[in-house]
Amino acid sequence: MRGAVCTSIGDEWVEIVDDLTVDDPGPGQVKVRVRAAGICHSDLSVMNGTIPHGAPLVPGHEGAGEVVAVGEGVTSAKVGDHAIVAWSAPCGHCKACLRGQPNLCLTIFVAISRVAHFRRGDTDVLGFVGTGTWAEELLLPQEAVIVIPDDVPFEVAALVGCGVTTGVGAAVNTAKVAVGSSVVVFGCGGVGISAIQGSRLCGAAEIVGVDTVPEKLDDARRFGATHAVHPDDLAAASAELTGGEGFDYAFECIGLAPTFRAAWDNTRRGGTTVIVGAGRGDAVLSLNGFEMFFMEKALLGSYYGGADVRTEFHRLIRLWRAGRLDLEGMVSDRFGLEGINEGLRAMQRGEVIRQIVTL
Repeated sequence: MRGAVCTSIGDEWVEIVDDLTVDDPGPGQVKVRVRAAGICHSDLSVMNGTIPHGAPLVPGHEGAGEVVAVGEGVTSAKVGDHAIVAWSAPCGHCKACLRGQPNLCLTIFVAISRVAHFRRGDTDVLGFVGTGTWAEELLLPQEAVIVIPDDVPFEVAALVGCGVTTGVGAAVNTAKVAVGSSVVVFGCGGVGISAIQGSRLCGAAEIVGVDTVPEKLDDARRFGATHAVHPDDLAAASAELTGGEGFDYAFECIGLAPTFRAAWDNTRRGGTTVIVGAGRGDAVLSLNGFEMFFMEKALLGSYYGGADVRTEFHRLIRLWRAGRLDLEGMVSDRFGLEGINEGLRAMQRGEVIRQIVTL
């Protein structure tokens, strides 16, 4: 079958191949025919080494498709079902799952990340975090296959698989944005736009999107930001909206040390800073002891939007059906597999919210 392969970490582009194979499902496993996959910034991050991973690998972790085969003992999906890929699936039995934090479950995540289900001849090829949606088919544990109604477009479903859940969840689940509050979002790509939409769903009064790319500021306004500014103009916006006190909530959706600090500095005393962006291990946020106790701010990480994918995907789909979430508008370009590198270039230029690969 066809797929996109990153041969070694540090490569900027993928190789589109037609000699990729994937294992047949064993007990508890499901094979999915991918119909749509997102090009997410995390895919760039694994290719350039920001996110540690082995290679060669098939990137892509945001996707949706159709179940084409199931292994022995699979009860949650059947052939013909439409489904979303959950790149960090809960096992349902570990301490994280049982204490109500299934997004932090590592049981399945660690196990599938280390096992290669793709092959090129005699060479094993990993899937990004055990998935690999930039291939025509992939193999997953049944827990990572979330069945959805057949009438949900695959392009919409693919976005729910990562970017929308991560951004909306950061606002709704992690921060629990309060009605009438003020919000600032650093980075207006797919995750940042979703954080803006999540803050709007929660009833925030002022939502400020911050980015250096004018087109992304336009996107921020279109998806619910009341204001959208270049970083150089943020101080003036804060003075206008908060009297210079700072915002109730700040979301960092980029993954860089300077914007970690900017989010913290633009959070009011007693407010909440949420780190959503996936940064490098050496991207360090330094805080001194005095500001920690005197400012009494909350600093939170948000992993997969704090979501239980078993229920969250369906909640987001219901919100989309009700017109409360604009998901079709988040798809900026559609490519076939051969166009993935074009999509990667566009994302590196900062020109788009999210591109979709249709397979």
